[in-house]
Amino acid sequence: MAKETMKKTGSHRKTSSSKRSSSAKGASPSSGKKGSSRKRAAKKKRRFLIFGLEILLLVVLVAGFYVVRQLDRIQKPTVDPEKVEVNEERPEETVKTMSGYTNIALFGLDTRVAGQLGKGNRSDTIIIASINNDTKEVKLVSVYRDTYLDLTNGKFNKCNGAYSAGGPEQAMAMLNKNLDLDIKYYATVDFAALTETVDLLGGIYIDVDESEISHLNNYTVETSKVTGVSTQKLTQPGLQLLDGVQATSYCRIRYTAGDDFKRTERQREVVMEIVNTAKQADISQINEIINAVFPKIATNYTNEEILQMAPEMIGYDIVDTQGFPFDRTSASVSGKGDCVVPVDLANNVKQLHEYLFGNYSFTPSETVQSISDQITKDTGF
Repeated sequence: MAKETMKKTGSHRKTSSSKRSSSAKGASPSSGKKGSSRKRAAKKKRRFLIFGLEILLLVVLVAGFYVVRQLDRIQKPTVDPEKVEVNEERPEETVKTMSGYTNIALFGLDTRVAGQLGKGNRSDTIIIASINNDTKEVKLVSVYRDTYLDLTNGKFNKCNGAYSAGGPEQAMAMLNKNLDLDIKYYATVDFAALTETVDLLGGIYIDVDESEISHLNNYTVETSKVTGVSTQKLTQPGLQLLDGVQATSYCRIRYTAGDDFKRTERQREVVMEIVNTAKQADISQINEIINAVFPKIATNYTNEEILQMAPEMIGYDIVDTQGFPFDRTSASVSGKGDCVVPVDLANNVKQLHEYLFGNYSFTPSETVQSISDQITKDTGF
């Protein structure tokens, strides 16, 4: 047995010696096979990587086409941003300060016909969304719908009449002219869009107080009729999950203490809750909202601009909200009815620029000062 083992060992040594000898002369058949195998593996890996990149590119392209197709569902009336009027004589410092911000007008229409988002409808909700381009912080300012202002054509009336008279273009121009702003883009929604968004998000949490319950329940009747969505009556106050009809009805309450001023506060609260809830939504919920709500939105942003903004929107934070005018009174104006009167407009616009842009050296333009003087003449305030 020992001899047999020794023979095998000797044979093994001989073979090893032979391999070393062959290596000295040239590559052995075995090593050639290994080298060839490594080359095939590397080639296969490269093919796999290329295939993987092609698949990834295909997925990105398909996703891109899908998003663009969905964006095409948004109504895009022809409103050229460059043709929206602004006060050309604004001080250079004002223009420079605002260049670090993106200001967008958000309109909520009091329309009973779904999809009709153009002129002929009053904008009962007017919100200026001001985005700090560096910090991504957002401030919301509600302009009270009954505020007595110049509708851009020298005619003074409640400011929500500008959208009815000339659609979003005139409504943006009205904000720019009276407030020395540079708004060129807008987004408009109606009852149905708000209701459906909230429902698809699974509702939003709102703290409803005792004085609001009966009014909220009363408004749900018409809101349900307009949207075709049913709901239930609230039975108690407190923090609770509101569905779409309830949240929309909550936005419409104006018969409690604070009247329309409190109503705009509710509207901003609902916007904030929608944004916060949407940040936690999964992709399937967002997809449902896109399918259902996009056709009920109008904007003059192009698809490309929306796609560029989309990644940044995740990081936006609404940090504060206010109502405009800050200093005001209510008065009956001949032929115009009960209006909200800025006291006075020039001083209120100064406060607005301080609040939104931190511009404490702001000086109102000659246009704003002239409008302010006319408001005082018309109202006595």
